[in-house]
Amino acid sequence: MPENVLRVTDLHKIYAGGVHAVRGVSFEVNEGESVAIIGPSGGGKSTVLRCINRLIEPTEGVVRLRGERINTPGADVNDVRSRIGMVFQSFELFAHLKVLDNVTLGLRHVRKMSKEEAKERALSVLERVDLLDRIDAYPGNLSGGQKQRVAIARALAMSPEVMLFDEPTSALDPELMGSVLATIRRLADEGMTMVIVTHEISFAEDVADRIIYLDEGVIAEQGPSSIIEDPQSERLKRFLSAISEGEEYQ
Repeated sequence: MPENVLRVTDLHKIYAGGVHAVRGVSFEVNEGESVAIIGPSGGGKSTVLRCINRLIEPTEGVVRLRGERINTPGADVNDVRSRIGMVFQSFELFAHLKVLDNVTLGLRHVRKMSKEEAKERALSVLERVDLLDRIDAYPGNLSGGQKQRVAIARALAMSPEVMLFDEPTSALDPELMGSVLATIRRLADEGMTMVIVTHEISFAEDVADRIIYLDEGVIAEQGPSSIIEDPQSERLKRFLSAISEGEEYQ
């Protein structure tokens, strides 16, 4: 039986001003499983990821990583973030550092690797994302797709127990999305444990073992990827219908 890696229980997030962005969200992710979270803008998807990675603190609820509660005041935030890889829609690379240095920085300062060990690990993950030929480039000289693949490599280099992707293609032009989606699909095929927030419905259906539909801060439906073709809830039916017609879901 696959080991449980991530368990989120009764997660709530209320922002200043009383905005209740996440309302009692609960789900689990097992070893080697890919879970996609889909839903309309403002539905709470990114907030869930940021609560898991301790970028923001949930108002209520429990987040466990391999059984260990990680959202307590005593939990080491830096340790948590080194165990949970996070890839943002806006890349978050250091513009003044070359590609290789962007990837080795965390290895040297968090993992305390030597310069040689960090470089060896970095070259290994950069090969996995097809960027060995760009190790001496600065982010300003990379395409958006290449920047995102560097960000993926940086997260992978830390050997995380789970990877979180927050709309990894939303900042990319359509012609640049393919390489990033192919990289994530390859990671799924390799058995990486992942939670992917995405607006690319066909990609979610293709790559995810399980899909969670989040709407107005609650899980309105979840199940295998087949729920895209056979949705059961009226909310998901309306959302998919709006997406297929190129409309904004209300």
